[in-house]
Amino acid sequence: MSNIKDLEESVKQGTLERREFIKRAAALGIAAPFATSLFSQSVHAAMPKKGGKFVMGLAYGSTTDSLIPGQDENGFISCTSWGFRNQLTEIDTNGQTIPELAESYEASADAKTWTFKLRRGVEFHNGKTMTADDVIPSFNFHRGDDTKSAGKAFLTAVTSITKKGKYEVEFKLEEGNADFPSIVSSGQFPIVPVKAGELDWRSYSGTGGYTLEKFEPGVRASFKRNPNYFKSGRAHFDEVEMISLLDTTARQNAAMNGEVHSISRVDPKTVHLMKRVSKLKIVEATGTLHYAFQMRVDVAPFDNYDLRMAVKLSVDREQLVQKILLNHGEIGNDHPISTANPYHNSVMPQRKYDPDQARFHLKKAGMEGVKLDLSTSDAAFAGAVDAALLIKDSAAKAGIDINVVREPKDGYWSNVWNKKPWSAVYWSGRPTEDWMFSAAYTAGGKWNDTAWHTGAAADRFNKLVVQARAELDTNKRRELYYECQVIVNDDGGALIPMFANYIMALDKSVMHDKMAGNFDYDGYKAAERWWFA
Repeated sequence: MSNIKDLEESVKQGTLERREFIKRAAALGIAAPFATSLFSQSVHAAMPKKGGKFVMGLAYGSTTDSLIPGQDENGFISCTSWGFRNQLTEIDTNGQTIPELAESYEASADAKTWTFKLRRGVEFHNGKTMTADDVIPSFNFHRGDDTKSAGKAFLTAVTSITKKGKYEVEFKLEEGNADFPSIVSSGQFPIVPVKAGELDWRSYSGTGGYTLEKFEPGVRASFKRNPNYFKSGRAHFDEVEMISLLDTTARQNAAMNGEVHSISRVDPKTVHLMKRVSKLKIVEATGTLHYAFQMRVDVAPFDNYDLRMAVKLSVDREQLVQKILLNHGEIGNDHPISTANPYHNSVMPQRKYDPDQARFHLKKAGMEGVKLDLSTSDAAFAGAVDAALLIKDSAAKAGIDINVVREPKDGYWSNVWNKKPWSAVYWSGRPTEDWMFSAAYTAGGKWNDTAWHTGAAADRFNKLVVQARAELDTNKRRELYYECQVIVNDDGGALIPMFANYIMALDKSVMHDKMAGNFDYDGYKAAERWWFA
């Protein structure tokens, strides 16, 4: 820290404790009694206050966005949904699963039966009291044969959901799942009121800290504070507005010009410039965010193992981390489990740039001189186009000719990602291995953007995920998840060269506690957790 104001700011943001504050203040020549007084003043200044209109600039959004439960496929919808809805559980700022609409939960010895006791007196925005009669349909909405919900993949093991009382719900599973409380914290599963026997999601009535006043898909969402919110220490702003700003330059200009109070996904190349803006502060959170270039293995030529391996070996990962992230992140190893996850495989060898070995696999595949289209857009992540061009250059040395296709930003998530054979994507990641694998890698998942679900390796992987899910012994579970990561790294269509820090620019008037790393924007809960000084 360079001066006392920096120390005071760290206290306000909850990142510096009393003992360390006094120690660093002493190093600046400040006497202990005065340092203690300054610390107390900073703590008081950091106490949440009510009021004001908070404007957020979001780096995602599409005109095809929908608030139908289970169809939130980007951060604009996630932030919007979590602004006015809640789940049974939530992930706190320490990455731990805690009760939310549930008051408590417990499992049977084999983790096949989970019982959730609901909070009493929680009201939906329409005045209806939340009960088990709302919770059960909110989950069954995702379980039907004709459902379009991406949440269905998470609930395939659920055999029954039973009302045990007005405020108690029991879930029975085909096999044990130690992570089930984390799964139900997903934004796919908001608790929505029932009206006339049907799930009333169209009214946008939730239990959240704000009421949704206006929603324009891919454009903006506006909210007002819910005076009856069941969390007394949350939802401090009088109003919140979320604006979709896909263009990186426009988003960052909006923050520098004071048009918004915060933005997400600051381009690493401009961090040093934005730090010079006196009214702004840069906040980074290390978590599960990764940038990927997913190959769909159900489409030629990516259905060929050796071609996929050649592509993976032709990427200079260190160059991408240095030039695209500017070292605001770390190298990825072609699987989605980060160092922030509990069972990250830290002993697996890191894949390195090896054009000679890539040529070997190309020759083995009979595809020397192959030409490949790589679809990309900065809608995927800041610097995605530049990253694709770097991949093109490094791959050329391995004999791979890549045509970088610059796709339109609008509609990228509905028309390109998960549809084109090879495309850029950001994944916020998930706080647990099972959640991440179930979201994007197990067979039958709507978001399996590599379409990797057939073959001996994929079969082995799917069996391991099920086995690990039910394993309560942490050492055995670690072994299973380690092998899962090895299989994805070797056989899958995942090209994950880098994990990126969440980089946000905030007006200095915006305050917050410890920042969550499970998703962008403080776990997508900035509107609920932050406040004005």
